[in-house]
Amino acid sequence: MIKLKSIISKIIASSIILIMSVAYANAQLTNIIPFGPGGESDVTARLQQKYYKEMFNEDMVIQYKPGGGGAVAWQTLNSEKSDGSLIMGANLPHIIMQPIANKETAGYTTSDLNVFTFFHYTPDAILVEASSPHKTFKDLVAFAKKNPGKLTLSGSGTYSANHLLTIQLEQKAGIKTTYVPFKGTGAANQALLGKQVEGSAGYSTVAIQLGDKARMLAIASDKRLPAFPDVPTLKELGYDIVSGAYRGYALPKSASTATKKKLSDRLMKINADKNFVKTMEDGGYVVINVGHDQVDKFMVEQKKINESIAKNLGLIK
Repeated sequence: MIKLKSIISKIIASSIILIMSVAYANAQLTNIIPFGPGGESDVTARLQQKYYKEMFNEDMVIQYKPGGGGAVAWQTLNSEKSDGSLIMGANLPHIIMQPIANKETAGYTTSDLNVFTFFHYTPDAILVEASSPHKTFKDLVAFAKKNPGKLTLSGSGTYSANHLLTIQLEQKAGIKTTYVPFKGTGAANQALLGKQVEGSAGYSTVAIQLGDKARMLAIASDKRLPAFPDVPTLKELGYDIVSGAYRGYALPKSASTATKKKLSDRLMKINADKNFVKTMEDGGYVVINVGHDQVDKFMVEQKKINESIAKNLGLIK
């Protein structure tokens, strides 16, 4: 009888170990990108994917939920799992400007999103397809002044950083453009390369992704980027515009503080890896480290900045 109990105990113990092993092997983090494939949110998630597996022995499974410049995904976030098995990309200024500009149609508010980290930034940029007759930004502005509304510019989403750039350009340069929003940078790039638009209000990263297929005419950074020493800033050209997009992640509001901290710490650990940082910088990204303990303060600062822009644009009083 004692021997039988011993055998049963061993079988149970082995079964428990097996179940735990299977569960651990199947552990994964679902990363929902609120845009289509090929854009900066997708590219950087793919870069994180490898390190997440190596560091934490868990798969990062990437899914896409495009639409509404990210709004389709963000309005559903709080109905998703909150146990730490799922995160969703969170982009600025999108998650602040969309609810301001489209209160009744955005389907979410900024406070609905439980943002827990931001890990990189990309400056806005103006690009044209390589064979474009517009050789300089001055050429592009001259075309816009002669042809009001005919300067079509592709970009990622409505009231995204790309969209705000075109609005500010209209005000500062005294021109009229036609902004064409797409479900992500990848689709906006395809429109540029397919000559469906005159140019693109994209990001610094687009110039690296497209290489000699496109030409960057100006960048909305405070200073010239080391990767593009010959590309002037908009400030240099006489337009006081510094803009771009911050990217991070959010959880459903019901997620625990412990879950928020755990995932933030993991992503910040990836951000500290020298090889990851180099790969990001080579791709035109600026790595930033805003973890769970800094993100609330960061969001307050960003709200002030973007609400000020919204007032200047007449979106709020």
